[in-house]
Amino acid sequence: MDEITERLLDPGYLADVDQRSIEDIRAMRAECQQVETGLSYLRRVIQGRLDIVAAELERRRSGGDPADLTRLVEQLPTILADHLRAPGNGRLPSTVGTGTVDPELEGRIEGVLGGLDDLVSLSDEDLVTGQDELTELEVIISGRRRDLFQRIDALQAEITRRYRTGEANVESLLR
Repeated sequence: MDEITERLLDPGYLADVDQRSIEDIRAMRAECQQVETGLSYLRRVIQGRLDIVAAELERRRSGGDPADLTRLVEQLPTILADHLRAPGNGRLPSTVGTGTVDPELEGRIEGVLGGLDDLVSLSDEDLVTGQDELTELEVIISGRRRDLFQRIDALQAEITRRYRTGEANVESLLR
């Protein structure tokens, strides 16, 4: 875990939020959102590759020749468009882009993806191993995102509380 994510996920990160300025709270929320956006990006990369690997395994189980990827390539638009992997309510990103990406986590993902680059040369066992490794990384990322959402929600709740009680006002947005 990189230093930024570690700091944001530290149990004490929100300890004195009620003592901080509204500007500090907004900055904390924005930082959490940037890191969450980065994690969301990495998760989408993993999910796309998981869908491709699952389709390739299914194609092989249905008698497809591992050396002939033509059918898989033809199906890519459907494979990548049809699957929603996570149930529940999604959250729209507040920014467009990759956000702040954890380099250590990105490196781990690239290591697994690099091993899955040449589907023709991989055995079914290799594909399943790669699928398992990607699934494990997706679980880690999802847990971090969930923890960040809790912080974002707590920071937003503090901002909302301040507006409700009059401690903050709309004029503070204009500064």
